[in-house]
Amino acid sequence: MDLFMQTDWPKALKPLIQKYKGRQHPLDYKNLYQLLVMVVLSAQDSDAHINKIAPEFFKKYPDMKALAKANTAELTEVLSEVRFHTNKIKWLQDIASEVKEDKNIPTTMKELTALKGVGRKSANVIKREAGAESEGIMVDLHVVRVAPRLGIAKGKNADKIEKELMDALPKSMWGEIGMAMSFLGREVCRPTNPKHNECIVAEVCEYCLAKK
Repeated sequence: MDLFMQTDWPKALKPLIQKYKGRQHPLDYKNLYQLLVMVVLSAQDSDAHINKIAPEFFKKYPDMKALAKANTAELTEVLSEVRFHTNKIKWLQDIASEVKEDKNIPTTMKELTALKGVGRKSANVIKREAGAESEGIMVDLHVVRVAPRLGIAKGKNADKIEKELMDALPKSMWGEIGMAMSFLGREVCRPTNPKHNECIVAEVCEYCLAKK
């Protein structure tokens, strides 16, 4: 725990941000409308799976106006392979009814989290990709694994981890550090057999140092 108390986290995590800064989220979206839809669909499903079904979906429903006109049966036909599609279809219909047009898609935390199916994680993703001012830090399942391993946060609760990260890091880092940790988790800090020798933050990582 001494390491946790002494680590200068803004300095220690700077290389991580430098490595991944600006890299697009793994969801293969083309605009804010597509991102919003895909973020909702990807909850408890994989980004790769949503990328696979997205082209057909967006061919049929290219914008929020088209989505607003779609009925449940039509949407089910395209999204039946998505996990928990029944709930997600309802959420998308509510969002389309509320937002109506692409130009009305919000980029503030308060407005985004007011939409059905959009929590803080999703809102932070959308804000980051839209280039909006950060109001939090994106904490996905990869960050939930990586942050406690590093020693910058504790536990497995995403909201608590986000708060600990926000307390430990300046606001200037909030927009990028979540995705940077997520990419590290996807590529290096895997659930099993993490690649310590490839990790650019191994020198400050409690989990890595404990293995030595």
